[in-house]
Amino acid sequence: MIIIKRKKKKEVSRYTEACTIGQYISMSAHKARRVIDQIRGRSYVETLMILELMPYRACYPILKLIYSAAANGNHNMRVNEANLIISEVQVTEGNSVKKLKPGARGRGYPIKRLTCHITIILKDLDAEQHYFNS
Repeated sequence: MIIIKRKKKKEVSRYTEACTIGQYISMSAHKARRVIDQIRGRSYVETLMILELMPYRACYPILKLIYSAAANGNHNMRVNEANLIISEVQVTEGNSVKKLKPGARGRGYPIKRLTCHITIILKDLDAEQHYFNS
């Protein structure tokens, strides 16, 4: 289960940035950072191609978050998705779900299921130039 939230930013950035937060994604932050480092600073279209071709399990939730951020930008700011770039991406550790796996002779072996929170901010360069020039 992925919980997606919108993040409120400062006054100037609301005209130029689209945000999405994915919380409690069931993978470790280390595995998500491996994918995030490849897409930071790239354009929206290039990011989609990279994520669809990478063989990691972390690509699918990140791809869903990028689609959601682009939809937020399209709905809230009416920007063209081709003009968006990935300006900021953060991966932080979430809660760890602790379980016991049954073992031999009635013993229990601990299992930690790690979660992470991913924040993606897309920036529209054309809208930023238009906003500051007028």
